[in-house]
Amino acid sequence: MQRCAEMEIRMNTIIEQIQTIISGAFKECGYDEKYAKVTLSNRPDLCEYQCNGAMAAAKEYGKAPFMIADEVVGKLSDNKAFERIESVKPGFINIVMSPDFVADYINDMSSKDKFGYSPKVTGKTVIVDYGGANAAKPLHVGHLRSAVIGESIKRIQKYAGNNTIGDVHLGDWGLQMGLIIEELRDRKPELVYFDDNFTGEYPNEAPFTISELEEIYPAASAKSKTDEEFMKRAHNSTLKLQSGDAACTAIWKHIMSVSKADLKKNYDNLNVHFDLWKGESDAQPYISSMVQDFIDKGYAYESNGAMVVDIQEDTDTKELPPCIVRKSDGAALYATSDLATIVEREKDYTPDSYIYLADKRQELHFTQVFRVAKKAGIVRKDADMTFLGFGTMNGKDGKPFKTRSGGVMRLEHLIADIQDAVLSRITENRSMQEDEAKETARIVGLAALKYGDLSNQASKDYVFDIDRFSSFEGNTGPYILYTIVRIKSILSKYKETGNALDDQTVNSALSASEKNLQLVLSKFADVMETAYMEKAPHKICQYVYEVSNVFNGFYHDTKILAETDTKKQKGYIALISVTKKILEQCIELLGIECPERM
Repeated sequence: MQRCAEMEIRMNTIIEQIQTIISGAFKECGYDEKYAKVTLSNRPDLCEYQCNGAMAAAKEYGKAPFMIADEVVGKLSDNKAFERIESVKPGFINIVMSPDFVADYINDMSSKDKFGYSPKVTGKTVIVDYGGANAAKPLHVGHLRSAVIGESIKRIQKYAGNNTIGDVHLGDWGLQMGLIIEELRDRKPELVYFDDNFTGEYPNEAPFTISELEEIYPAASAKSKTDEEFMKRAHNSTLKLQSGDAACTAIWKHIMSVSKADLKKNYDNLNVHFDLWKGESDAQPYISSMVQDFIDKGYAYESNGAMVVDIQEDTDTKELPPCIVRKSDGAALYATSDLATIVEREKDYTPDSYIYLADKRQELHFTQVFRVAKKAGIVRKDADMTFLGFGTMNGKDGKPFKTRSGGVMRLEHLIADIQDAVLSRITENRSMQEDEAKETARIVGLAALKYGDLSNQASKDYVFDIDRFSSFEGNTGPYILYTIVRIKSILSKYKETGNALDDQTVNSALSASEKNLQLVLSKFADVMETAYMEKAPHKICQYVYEVSNVFNGFYHDTKILAETDTKKQKGYIALISVTKKILEQCIELLGIECPERM
């Protein structure tokens, strides 16, 4: 009942309000309301909104489109919502809203929670699986996209009113652990973990630091490629770990403790935060019974010694391979672990929706996992399971981004590089104390990095250009933040003269730039709904860039603080206050902070 009550008080978007008026006119003329669809104008030089429904209605009613459009416009010619509404051959309805209508909408919108945004579908439990870091390995540039896109999608889902749970889902099981254990044995054979006669309690303190651990794994991985005996030992230790061996389990716990602490620090530096720190290991208790259930119910069958589940459907246009859920040697694969994780999540949370973030090259993997999950009844047949595959972050050479020496770049080094670039720009052009400059560079640098990524459609590859991303001009994070800081500065100076910021009302626009700003702000709810439904943070980036450009146009056209007409000035202040709040809300959904000054 509560949800119904919320729906009743939902504020209609500006397009919905215009459409309601147009629908009434279509109905009054004897035409179906379905033809009254209103959209933003694709010719803003001619009008602000448009309705092309007369074109579609012509066939049904056997009339020329312009005749239908003329009739509808005739019913609206005296409507005070419109500054101008006209029929244009062959049957378009062009709409320009009255300044009073737009100002009233902005005032109404600004008084509402979430600026009047209320999604049509909400209140769901949503799992967002993103991050995908591996224990014992530092984060590198390849982890950036999953982290920042996933964080933004999680925030958008929460803002829409869903119970949203973000899970880092660590790679913390498998051969890499056996490799680390055996490399540790070679380096520190005196440790009690390697004493077969030891019967006491294992130490609470890890026998290595994060720096040592990050050195141990690549050394072990390299050794395993040339030393067959070492590889055998690693496989054996992996098996012992998975079988519950006390010594191996103790070392594994140390690995996880040290790794998680470092990963949390690095994710915090990126302003990325997870609700759950689960991993592949958490799924292990569910695997055996799950696979047996597949076999018992006839979903899984033997193929070349392995157990597989067919996923092919009649509607598929290409052949899809079956999903292997158990190898011939009895080992589980990533798909098995992911399916067992879904079993666990269904038990703990019963999600309405799953959203997975990973490299787009994993599309087949997730197709297999989703289909098996539905086929085997782990989730409902109609469960919402979405894979968002992202493209590659490339260097200027068009190849995956590397260090200057050609190696994989650690994420913390990339963050440091872009913060240094921003710091250089700040200190060149502005006088700021060193500590403030560094903190500002940290905030703005992260904005540059995250906005540079998020402003691209997730599925597309993009070129990482540190010079362009750190620029204070153009479609960049620093430009957006500079706009917000500019508004903050104006409001601060207004307050310093003894004026209050509360209880202000947006006035009807007196100039084109003022009305343009009001119109772009009025799009907020529609943009949020699109970003939410399409799981598309880049839509918010497009919007904040548009708002910033339109605001800066208004700022250059308007003497805000120098305005002598008190009523006018208060209206300006009210308008830019709403602008600031909307921009701040948008960047928060992108996981971006704003400094006090730049």
